[in-house]
Amino acid sequence: MGRNRSWGTLGSGRTSTPGHQSGPLTRRRAVSQLYRRYLLFSISASDPSLRSGTQAPDIHLGEPARGTGCVRGKQTSIRVQDCGRREEARAASRELRREKAQEHPRESWAHPQPYPAPQPLALRPETQPCPACRSSPPGRLLLRPALPGHPFLLPIMAVYRLCVTTGPYLRAGTLDNISVTLVGTCGESPKQRLDRMGRDFAPGSVQKYKVRCTAELGELLLLRVHKERYAFFRKDSWYCSRICVTEPDGSVSHFPCYQWIEGYCTVELRPGTARTICQDSLPLLLDHRTRELRARQECYRWKIYAPGFPCMVDVNSFQEMESDKKFALTKTTTCVDQGDSSGNRYLPGFPMKIDIPSLMYMEPNVRYSATKTISLLFNAIPASLGMKLRGLLDRKGSWKKLDDMQNIFWCHKTFTTKYVTEHWCEDHFFGYQYLNGVNPVMLHCISSLPSKLPVTNDMVAPLLGQDTCLQTELERGNIFLADYWILAEAPTHCLNGRQQYVAAPLCLLWLSPQGALVPLAIQLSQTPGPDSPIFLPTDSEWDWLLAKTWVRNSEFLVHENNTHFLCTHLLCEAFAMATLRQLPLCHPIYKLLLPHTRYTLQVNTIARATLLNPEGLVDQVTSIGRQGLIYLMSTGLAHFTYTNFCLPDSLRARGVLAIPNYHYRDDGLKIWAAIESFVSEIVGYYYPSDASVQQDSELQAWTGEIFAQAFLGRESSGFPSRLCTPGEMVKFLTAIIFNCSAQHAAVNSGQHDFGAWMPNAPSSMRQPPPQTKGTTTLKTYLDTLPEVNISCNNLLLFWLVSQEPKDQRPLGTYPDEHFTEEAPRRSIAAFQSRLAQISRDIQERNQGLALPYTYLDPPLIENSVSI
Repeated sequence: MGRNRSWGTLGSGRTSTPGHQSGPLTRRRAVSQLYRRYLLFSISASDPSLRSGTQAPDIHLGEPARGTGCVRGKQTSIRVQDCGRREEARAASRELRREKAQEHPRESWAHPQPYPAPQPLALRPETQPCPACRSSPPGRLLLRPALPGHPFLLPIMAVYRLCVTTGPYLRAGTLDNISVTLVGTCGESPKQRLDRMGRDFAPGSVQKYKVRCTAELGELLLLRVHKERYAFFRKDSWYCSRICVTEPDGSVSHFPCYQWIEGYCTVELRPGTARTICQDSLPLLLDHRTRELRARQECYRWKIYAPGFPCMVDVNSFQEMESDKKFALTKTTTCVDQGDSSGNRYLPGFPMKIDIPSLMYMEPNVRYSATKTISLLFNAIPASLGMKLRGLLDRKGSWKKLDDMQNIFWCHKTFTTKYVTEHWCEDHFFGYQYLNGVNPVMLHCISSLPSKLPVTNDMVAPLLGQDTCLQTELERGNIFLADYWILAEAPTHCLNGRQQYVAAPLCLLWLSPQGALVPLAIQLSQTPGPDSPIFLPTDSEWDWLLAKTWVRNSEFLVHENNTHFLCTHLLCEAFAMATLRQLPLCHPIYKLLLPHTRYTLQVNTIARATLLNPEGLVDQVTSIGRQGLIYLMSTGLAHFTYTNFCLPDSLRARGVLAIPNYHYRDDGLKIWAAIESFVSEIVGYYYPSDASVQQDSELQAWTGEIFAQAFLGRESSGFPSRLCTPGEMVKFLTAIIFNCSAQHAAVNSGQHDFGAWMPNAPSSMRQPPPQTKGTTTLKTYLDTLPEVNISCNNLLLFWLVSQEPKDQRPLGTYPDEHFTEEAPRRSIAAFQSRLAQISRDIQERNQGLALPYTYLDPPLIENSVSI
């Protein structure tokens, strides 16, 4: 038989006659018929109902011929249809040949190569059976010509379409190779590199790719993202927002990421559907939760800053992670006596030392964005250099006159700063600040006077008038007390080489029939006696003004150290740490709380590096210094309770629910209710019963870690160490979100407004509290206030913390779509609608106020503690 001899009909022994087509096309037709017969025989062997057919069925090109398998846990059977639409089949075959020619331009379907020996036709099972039913997954069969080295009949590929979104941030793109692997219930895809013509993964880009598999993978469980070196380029970071996968059946799975991926590594993402650990049963998913939390706990470790302090993040762990060092999870290095570390240095234009190393090793997913960092520097440097050039930061000694203080920030004045400058010495404004100033949590309604404050009716009768008396007003609930007992044993500090002083005053206030809260009496110590006179509004102007200024100094110390830094910054850091360490990304409570932890670890690290470190700003401007700060915070935490933490309970316990013109209370309760309604819907969706709460081991570990690390396991605090019902969950989560957002805005945003006029918020006092009346003059008053450089340094701090840098996310704004289910997305929309209505109500009310209260207007509330 020669090379040009043609084939006859296969198996007949006859050769082709002249005029018959011969060569590869004849052979292709013959082999095709043979395989069609083989397929019919294979199918009829498994289905007797097909044995009587005399004509081999046509297999639709591109249609699945399915063996017994499992797709998304459902049994499927073989499906072969008898159809005579040969022209459609030929058209589909031609289309497939064109696609193949495009994929392999050097291989031409017009000049086919000799065929390999025919192989038996069979469905190609995956190596791993479906974990749900233990059966082989389906394949797709395609009748088409084969390339050399390929079987004659190949399974058609199941195509998964990926849509990859890169974050719109500076340097969010990457040049590294990005590959993915899809893991489903019925198998795992090959590792597929994501590569297109042109630049991949540019900042803000949304790009589409295809992942081809030999069979459908079933329900998608994981998406592995592999980041590897590309050519000679050095590694860089990539901010992956999300990846959407469209499956062969058209369903879409969302894989939220929203994190920086650094170096060369593999990141495993789960679908966006939130699931508690009780809802996961597959060992693969349970192992994924365990590995994710173990990695987080290695990265985010607790460290003790000082005895009695809430534990904080150990920044050194980030440095160790980068150098691949191993470490213990229980490292508890105490750094109170760290002294002057090698990185504690002055920088040009800044009056305090800065701990540089602690700012260098922030984990990328908790540090400031480039936008926020640049914005912060532009807020800080010009203001600091401006005062430096005018000589204010280096000028020691007393102010010559009060009006000179207006020139400190002559270019940063607001409506409120002007109002404070004009009304700061008036009694009604003094009382107003207890309701709507930066520390609106000090006031308590009392029904009887404490023994340590022996105020008599005769002392206050001139102010009360003839129609009432002190006892009557006490019974009516119109007498309030601000007690600064916590300062009684606070250590003092030296500034500019001079000893500073602290008082622990008691301030008695009265709610007048006109609705104004005014001071009745001030005692500057906790111990009454001849050396501790009770100052009254009827005293001389300078005596009474000095007494109120001492109260404002005490107010500054308690507010900055406890109300602001301890009860929002440090506690919110502990909440953020516990959330990162104990809840995996797929957990519903992680998705709920993550937006309210944004930048908190970074801003607290900045605070410790610039304010709390030795010779930092606290040592430079306050009368108690760093040691006094540690004392105040540890003492404050020891007395802090769950009642103080929950706004409705706190207002009720302090007896201030009925006091008029209390805008902080009114706005705060509205926002609390909006948050509570939102949280209640989320919790109700994922936790339908008490058992679902109690059996969530991750949730209980999260609660227990907060109790142990934030509140030091103190049972008397009243904070929960375990959650048992959805109602308890709702209250706890509402309080956390409120304090991470609204409460921080209320006690932070107005610091420059109320403190730019320094006598209204002095950070230190250079003379001891007066022990007799009638000795105060303008000169002695100015000699008691902080010196020029101290005042300017403190006002610089007020300016920085009151100016929220760019890259803001107001309360209720969730651009990162961690929740992908419809129910929580509806809850978010409803929450945003309620906040919008609250904002409209606040703006309408403020139009009728002499001094608008804007600090709890939702668009002005940051979602988290970020400055």
